[in-house]
Amino acid sequence: MHTTVTIPKPLYRKIKKFIKGTGFTSVSSFVTYILRQIMSSSYEKNKKELFSEEDEKKIKERLRALGYI
Repeated sequence: MHTTVTIPKPLYRKIKKFIKGTGFTSVSSFVTYILRQIMSSSYEKNKKELFSEEDEKKIKERLRALGYI
């Protein structure tokens, strides 16, 4: 499954020039690669839950109140 993310055109053009001659076939594939690297390294550094137990409880309460749970 894919989705669309918009970036400023000047940034798109810079990335397009940057990846020329590399193994990346598109700006999209490069951006996906970079985002995966950032997310992976961020997760490895923190190795924490994204939400505290209290945050999770509040989110569940809100979802329950909205009828999603």
